Amino acid sequence: MMLRLSLVSNELPPYRIPFFEALDGMPGVTLQALFCTRREPNRHWEIPALHFGHQFLRERIITIKGRYIHNNPGVVAALHGFSPDVIITGGFNPTHLYAFAFAVARRIPHVAMTDGTVRSEKGLGRWHKAVRRLVYARSSAFVAASNGGMQLHQGYGVAGDACFRSCLCVDNDKFAPSFEVRREVDFLFCGRIEAVKNPLFAFEVALATARRLGRSTSIMFVGAGPQEAELRELAARHAGLVETRFHGFTSHQELPRIYQAAKLFLFPTSWDPWGVVANEACAAGLPVLVTPEAGVAGELVVHGHNGYIEALDVEAWSANAARLLTQAEEWNALSRNSTAMASEYTYAHAAGGVVDACRHAVARQHPAAAGNRPRA
Repeated sequence: MMLRLSLVSNELPPYRIPFFEALDGMPGVTLQALFCTRREPNRHWEIPALHFGHQFLRERIITIKGRYIHNNPGVVAALHGFSPDVIITGGFNPTHLYAFAFAVARRIPHVAMTDGTVRSEKGLGRWHKAVRRLVYARSSAFVAASNGGMQLHQGYGVAGDACFRSCLCVDNDKFAPSFEVRREVDFLFCGRIEAVKNPLFAFEVALATARRLGRSTSIMFVGAGPQEAELRELAARHAGLVETRFHGFTSHQELPRIYQAAKLFLFPTSWDPWGVVANEACAAGLPVLVTPEAGVAGELVVHGHNGYIEALDVEAWSANAARLLTQAEEWNALSRNSTAMASEYTYAHAAGGVVDACRHAVARQHPAAAGNRPRA
């Protein structure tokens, strides 16, 4: 089945580029990836040359309570010019809703794609839920990044056979540690330095672990954000017990080396539909300490297998950390398990899940046409 796919997405993080390349390279697929912006205002990445069908829409961003809302009416003209067989939307911003309305008006199969989970969307208001019910009722297939996302869709009454999985992933080979790797840093925190990510808690874990071990520990913070000054002040007060390194924003190419230099990855987020940093950590062979609020918890990171899932309790986190830092056999077992878990999350699987959903959508909405089309 030959497919012309339009996928509407907010922005383009560097780790997603290979996914779009893999999707564009699937047999019989012609891709139009439409991005609302090159990067949202709190992002710092650089976009390299892209080798897949794409278009950056004329940027129109509204900021409401710290959240970026994309409003790109130009998406309609872009879709009209491409004439897709299937339209995929990756969110519920106005831009996505314009694309959804275009699909309904032109009787083009629509696929709803989300990274969200039951846990990450538990705080949504009635209006947001009403919009989702409206979109889901007129969609032909559904794509989720995780088991939690599959449950979210099914919670809106979506049939299980209409749900497909497209995992979030990274280039595992680039992050894989070599035998020459020297794990020089006890803890690694990688993410925006802001309250929802809890970088201050991460430091408190390093401090409590130092007290448990009776020696100083070390932690590296990779990222930037509004809590950096407060974090630096806290680190300065406890410099005798915790050696703190601030790496700031780091290019995607530098990240493998940074992960490979660490022993444990701290992911104390208060809200993350998934958490690709955990993919990076697992691929680099790090045990991961994470909260239940991350989508990776219980899926990519399994308690006691390749990390620990705990609420934000410094004593619990530091007890797990101290044990891993002193018991080489346990650290080695969890490290091996992390690498094995990450290996199942690949760009080929991610692209395949989207194509399967699109084929299902076409067959459901246009069964005769789907049956008559030549297969790739």
